[in-house]
Amino acid sequence: MKRGLVLKERSAPLKLKDFKLIAFDMDSTLINIECIDEIASVVGLKESVARITELTMRGEIKDFKESLRQRVSLLKGTPESALKEVYEQRLKLNPGAENLLEICRSAGLKSLLVSGGFTYFAERVMQSLQIDFMRSNELEIKDGYLSGQLIPQEWGVICDGEEKKRTLIQTCANLGVSPAQAIAVGDGSNDIPMMLACSSQGGLSVAYHAKPIVKEQALLCIEEGGLDRMLEVFDL
Repeated sequence: MKRGLVLKERSAPLKLKDFKLIAFDMDSTLINIECIDEIASVVGLKESVARITELTMRGEIKDFKESLRQRVSLLKGTPESALKEVYEQRLKLNPGAENLLEICRSAGLKSLLVSGGFTYFAERVMQSLQIDFMRSNELEIKDGYLSGQLIPQEWGVICDGEEKKRTLIQTCANLGVSPAQAIAVGDGSNDIPMMLACSSQGGLSVAYHAKPIVKEQALLCIEEGGLDRMLEVFDL
């Protein structure tokens, strides 16, 4: 396998057209930042929030829901304008994201963004990359300031690892395909359930510049370069 690209347990090349859905985490996967850390940075709280984020993504903090509640509560009183500042000044698509999505669309794959991050950013990333489906968490804003709470949605309050898995499986069912025909891409411990939902059925799990616990579970590890390096293992 080429430098910085490790494919385990399967024989390359794979056929991209055999897959029907590609699912992505957002923060540090499709985009270059952890949005919650950057929101915290605007109001001088990045160090305390980012430490919790790092421990959670490494799997050292097991309860993602409680971790997210704790971090969101620290943002209480942050002006709504901080979200716009982060989006406009700090958020960038990761290298290869646009090319990968374009080629997947051309091969007939649908796309899913499923994030433990926030809808403010996920909606914009979804539109930018022409992603078909999305699930993420909704920050509550009152009188122009973050309340420190999340807004309940019809599926629940927090999109954690199990909700990512459930969303992927449900999206496959809605499309009339199997998780064996799905690709799941992530970098943090809360991505492992949806990645295993694919790989355990014969689909593909991809770790992108990921934490060690995630690389251990993934079938394909991208350790150098952009997201579109994934295409190197496919027969296009």
